[in-house]
Amino acid sequence: MKTSTLQRLFLGSVFALIILLLPEVGLAAEYVSVKKDGVNIRSGPNTKSKVIWQVFKSFPLEVLKREGKWANVIDFEGDKGWIYETLISSKKTVIVNVETANMRTGSSKDDPIVATVKKGVVFEPLEMNGDWMKLRYKNEITGWMHKSLLWPTDPL
Repeated sequence: MKTSTLQRLFLGSVFALIILLLPEVGLAAEYVSVKKDGVNIRSGPNTKSKVIWQVFKSFPLEVLKREGKWANVIDFEGDKGWIYETLISSKKTVIVNVETANMRTGSSKDDPIVATVKKGVVFEPLEMNGDWMKLRYKNEITGWMHKSLLWPTDPL
């Protein structure tokens, strides 16, 4: 069976569209955390670039791209910069992204409050139950928070 020029153009267009959309489909964001306190985030991928802010141990970041041994990252407030890859870990963490949030004994707003936490507190995510995330703080306290109070909302 012969294909017409029009059919080949159509199939070629569909194939090109699929190739263009592949990066958008099915690729989960890469989240990392910082290995130690006082790590510099720089304006460019080298040690000569200006330090634009510093982060603390376990601070979560999303990797936007990599260039050599550097990662271009974004934080929960939308700030972007570069970090040397040996200073990041694949360990998953989340950060409270609202002024105050209640941590509860279970995955419901009706469950008792374990603690009230401030913006910027970092937790280790343990599991998900619908829109709720079970979290641990420094091996001291465990509880649940709604994922809308945290960043990233899909760390696991």
